[in-house]
Amino acid sequence: MKQFILIFTLICYTVIGCFTGIQAQTDIEKEGEKEYVLSVGGEGVTLDDFKHIYGKNNRDSVITRELLDDYMELFIKFKLKVMEAEYLGMDTVADYIKELAGYRKQLARPYLVDIDLLDELVQEAFDRQQEEIHASHILVSVNPEALPADTLRAWRRISLLRARVLAGEDFTEVATSKGGSDDPSAKDNGGDLGWFTAFSMIYNFEVAAYTTPVGEISNIVRTRFGYHFLKVDGRRDARGEVQVAHIMVRVPDVTDKAMLESSKATIDAVAEFLHAGETFESLALKYSDDATTASKGGVLPWFGTGKMVEEFENAAFALAQNGDVSEPFLSSYGWHIVKRLGFKGLVSFDEVKNSLKKKVSRDSRADKTRSSFLNKLKSEYGFTQEARRVSNLVVSVGKTDSVFHKGHPIEHVNKSELGRTLFSIDGNKTTVSDFINYANSQKNRGLNRPAEMILKSLIQQMVEEKLLAYEDERLEEKHDDFRLLIEEYHDGILLFELTDNKVWSRAVRDTSGLEEYHAKNSELFMWPERLDIAVYTCEDAKLAKKVKKGVKKGDDIEAMRRELIGERPLAIRIESALYPEGVNTWSDTVFYALTNGTFDLDSKAPRFMTFEVGVEGIVLIDVRELVPPTPKTLDEARGQVIASYQDHLEKEWIMSLRRKYQVEINTAVLYSLID
Repeated sequence: MKQFILIFTLICYTVIGCFTGIQAQTDIEKEGEKEYVLSVGGEGVTLDDFKHIYGKNNRDSVITRELLDDYMELFIKFKLKVMEAEYLGMDTVADYIKELAGYRKQLARPYLVDIDLLDELVQEAFDRQQEEIHASHILVSVNPEALPADTLRAWRRISLLRARVLAGEDFTEVATSKGGSDDPSAKDNGGDLGWFTAFSMIYNFEVAAYTTPVGEISNIVRTRFGYHFLKVDGRRDARGEVQVAHIMVRVPDVTDKAMLESSKATIDAVAEFLHAGETFESLALKYSDDATTASKGGVLPWFGTGKMVEEFENAAFALAQNGDVSEPFLSSYGWHIVKRLGFKGLVSFDEVKNSLKKKVSRDSRADKTRSSFLNKLKSEYGFTQEARRVSNLVVSVGKTDSVFHKGHPIEHVNKSELGRTLFSIDGNKTTVSDFINYANSQKNRGLNRPAEMILKSLIQQMVEEKLLAYEDERLEEKHDDFRLLIEEYHDGILLFELTDNKVWSRAVRDTSGLEEYHAKNSELFMWPERLDIAVYTCEDAKLAKKVKKGVKKGDDIEAMRRELIGERPLAIRIESALYPEGVNTWSDTVFYALTNGTFDLDSKAPRFMTFEVGVEGIVLIDVRELVPPTPKTLDEARGQVIASYQDHLEKEWIMSLRRKYQVEINTAVLYSLID
């Protein structure tokens, strides 16, 4: 709830001036000076910052003096509250600092990547999603942290396998041969991966697939699984996405002829039931072996190429119209019948740009943006690394087999080395001693690798962390939009906490204050003029006559209703209440009759209006009284009273803040923004 209100507060902050964005420079701005549009408690708001806040999320409207004045009044109230929160030290509280730090961490992420490269990768991913690739591959497994000798051995093996294919051997035979592909599925599919599109494979693998012509063999590519090469078997336009429902008769072993025939008889019977008019949903519930979907009528989530087995995808995409049902078909899971529920073709770049950006940021290709960004930071901040210090460290750690094991820190480093510079970022030096302390603090050091590899990996890790931290510290000074965004969150959090304490929660907790406010302002919480009526809906004229007579005599009509309810539950229905105009159809009928003079309240009670409803139904309206406007009790108006009391508390609070903090508006600067 708090997060929702905070976001709402931030939106209010940035949108209260929903008039226009301001682009033109004014002649008031002076070179080398900052022009202030407002001062609150001695703290100024620059014209540039004001323009940013005022113009955020706004477009084409004309700016007038009246609009600026209205906006400025809201803005001053906001700044007064924030200043009071800072005066009270709310921005020094641990919970606040932690909360703002959490938001800042999230907001900083887009600034700590190579934005240009990210945009390129997003466009690349979109372009690739317009096509689907059919490919086969051969894999030689190798651990990402394998020793150099193991890596070399894997490279030689994949190179020999690729050479055999290039020499003319059948790809499938090479994949399934002894010493062939390490992909466990290769023995069944010969390395065939089927059709896929962007994000279906690891990025490096995807690049190889999309850059290799049809019918040709790719270069060797490295992924976290090992070394691969591919044969691209086909390309086609992307098919979009489809949603289907299915009925599946599972076949544990599709090579078992008896089992296959038995299950075929079942799926054929289901098809006959469908042709006879039984619903797909009922048959899925009764016959489908897919337990996760049977109770939902067989409905599956939307899917595109590469999400289902090929036979299933082909059958689903072959259906031309929503509602079309396939004939039974076989997959590796068993027999299926599918019904098309929906289809979505390819969408425009603008429609998927944001979702693609998120995908790219989470995908293995994000490593590319990170690496590029780090290289840019190294160049910008004049990064240097002392190769000699690294070499000396390698010699030192090589003296001890136990180094990097838990409880065994880096030792045997020459004392003369400890104070030497290992690397430098913008003139800020990190010594060998600093690195040793960092390395010894790391819990997971990759114990299966040689000490030299671990050492160099840790140095790289420390460099990257230092570079990103150094850049992170400078985001506010490098990016005005980021600085202002953080200020908005800073102010928004404080505003929420203080306003909740001073106004929102206080109004709910302050029982005596609420009661006193209600008593002093009862005229604000009034019932409008209301009709006191009882409405009797009777099943026939005979019963209506009896009810009417009973009302005149003062009989208990509710008791009469209860007597009849066993055999005739709708014989009598009773509504009785005080109704203001516009709430109840029958009371509004009476209001109308009173207004046009077709009914009056001067006659002796009970006073009835009678209406026929349906064939025999009769409605009797017993018009008891026209009640003049009366004050609502606190319980009747509690929500209204709390809201009004909150407004009252806020006005009083703002008045006290205006007395406490001096407010000065530079109207010449403010009105310079008028078009």
